[in-house]
Amino acid sequence: MKTSKHSHAAHRQLLAGLLLGGSALAASPALATEIAIACGSGDAADYCPAAAQLWAEKTGNSVKVVSTPNGTTEKLSLYQQLLGSESSDVDVLMVDIVWPGMLGNHLADLSDYLPEGATDGFFPALVENNTVDGRLVALPWYTDAGLLYYRKDLLEKYDREVPTTWQQLTETARFIQAAEREAGNDDFWGYAFQGRAYEGLTCNALEWVASHGGGTLVDGSGEVTIDNPRAAAALDMAASWIGTIAPDGALNHTEEETRGIFQSGNALFLRNWPYVWSLANGEGSEVADQIGMAPLPHGPEGEPAATLGGWNFAVSRYSEHPGLAADLAAFITSPAQQKAHALEKGMNPTREALYQDEEVLAKNPSMSDLYETLANGVPRPATVTGDAYARVSNAFFNHTHQVLSGELDGAGAVQQLGRELERLGRRGW
Repeated sequence: MKTSKHSHAAHRQLLAGLLLGGSALAASPALATEIAIACGSGDAADYCPAAAQLWAEKTGNSVKVVSTPNGTTEKLSLYQQLLGSESSDVDVLMVDIVWPGMLGNHLADLSDYLPEGATDGFFPALVENNTVDGRLVALPWYTDAGLLYYRKDLLEKYDREVPTTWQQLTETARFIQAAEREAGNDDFWGYAFQGRAYEGLTCNALEWVASHGGGTLVDGSGEVTIDNPRAAAALDMAASWIGTIAPDGALNHTEEETRGIFQSGNALFLRNWPYVWSLANGEGSEVADQIGMAPLPHGPEGEPAATLGGWNFAVSRYSEHPGLAADLAAFITSPAQQKAHALEKGMNPTREALYQDEEVLAKNPSMSDLYETLANGVPRPATVTGDAYARVSNAFFNHTHQVLSGELDGAGAVQQLGRELERLGRRGW
């Protein structure tokens, strides 16, 4: 269905007002087709434009790169407006890992345009995440998962092991924090994590709950599972850290605040994403060459759990050239381009074989340690809850934040949360 002249003008106005700018790549031969792709931030760290340029040169078509807002909330809002009005202005979209379920009705089934076996070699959990109602709506580009960073030098100094359980982490953090403060560092903390009421807290809390054997909020069949004693215990455990091994300010910390604490030498342990590794080992870091990386700990009944993050490429259902758009998405997520992305930008591939690639590992030694964590990552329940996911996550991080701040205990929080999610899903996700 085509848009009206009036709505098409509105799309143009929307693009002019919200997009940061677009640029055409590759000269257009007489019969070339232009494909518009919404990349990342458009800065030097964004490899998408370079990969799109290579595709244009390879196929003889041209590509218009559309740079979108940096903030994920603003980017999602823009996509929802464009897709909701069935605009054909953007063919290929770079989408967050939790968006396929929310946007799926507006995205093309890539299986209709790609050869059989197009998903072979990707991490299975990522393909599953991007499959909505049996339709493959996105191809995984790069991935992330929550990790535990630690100070190797301090664990060695105090003869302590890397913790494998949350109880061990708590005890070790308390002991070394006290010792370091007695030695003169009054600003030292045992553990830094993301406690602000936002999506990052959903990631942390899902790891706590899942690693206690408490499930993942909503299971794959759409059943709400959060109201259980193990989930309650996990939230109570995290609340015990505030003001003891983590600062009161953790209630307002995101990824960058916690990285700052750790990188300045004022934390023993840090929960964060893989991007921290190169920065914390970089020039000017107080902890360069003194840190290690490990899977997150687990509870008394559970296994380590790391929330999956990352980005993917999808094709708009309203594209006038869906076949070419799907080909572009497949090219950027191909083994060769993912290898280049890893070598040039240090991003984690979504293709398993690249974690055994000698060149990739020589440039990014930490990736060999990441493989098991990524292979066993826990997806957020975004695909199963579809366009209700934003409300599901909002309810989860708000109730969790209430536990962290002492307004609720774990049992009360999971009971209230369970009821709220049941109401949300009553008519089916």
